Amino acid sequence: MSAHNARNYLILGATGGIGSSLAKRLADAGAALAIAGRDESKVGQLASEVGAAHHEAFDATDHDGVVAFVDAFAKSAGRIDGVVNCIGSLLLKPAHATSSDEFRQTVTTNLFTAFSLVHGSAKHMMKQDEGGSVVLLSSAVYRHGYAAHEAIAASKAGIVGLSLSAAASYASRGVRFNCVAPGLTETPLTQRVTSNDATRKASLDMHADGSFGTPAQVASAIAWLLEPEQSHVTGQVIAVDGGLGSVRSK
Repeated sequence: MSAHNARNYLILGATGGIGSSLAKRLADAGAALAIAGRDESKVGQLASEVGAAHHEAFDATDHDGVVAFVDAFAKSAGRIDGVVNCIGSLLLKPAHATSSDEFRQTVTTNLFTAFSLVHGSAKHMMKQDEGGSVVLLSSAVYRHGYAAHEAIAASKAGIVGLSLSAAASYASRGVRFNCVAPGLTETPLTQRVTSNDATRKASLDMHADGSFGTPAQVASAIAWLLEPEQSHVTGQVIAVDGGLGSVRSK
């Protein structure tokens, strides 16, 4: 991709395992990036690595902050070709052991940030020729009941519902909405699960292919959905989960 026709992509939660892998992949393809995360030093370091056109450190649970970030990039770049929400949290507790604050925080971190990005980006993309692509991260746990996943499953299922409805609302304007639903992926966020021998084995046994995902594998699916060649793909949930959400091999 030459600088002449470089595409403009925005990533929330860019400093996480999946977000940083995606940012590097898109930058390598010549994209102009706007990246955001909570940690100023991490955002600055990643921005330097990928040559981000715009970067900012803020808490994405601030709706107005997300909208302002999108507005600023749209103004400076002229158009936004795609946006991705890589923000997420992981709470593994049954309902009776989950406090109202924990549930609220889980939904806010996962679902509310996704809504804020949809709200902020749709108003720009619907006015553009060729629209744009919005990719949200759900999870394999939205499809089936997994013990001690009430809060995270509710928020991840909500992301799918949000994406499907938005796909219907904006399809006629050329704006596509899709989800990627990973299984357990080896990132800093999941380290407390993957680094414990007992929980690691139990989790691996749930994946039909016997392995965890990598950030690069998830980033590859996201990047595919962002490409304008996928203009006929909207309202979909792409599983990158080793069969966790659909296959039982034992």
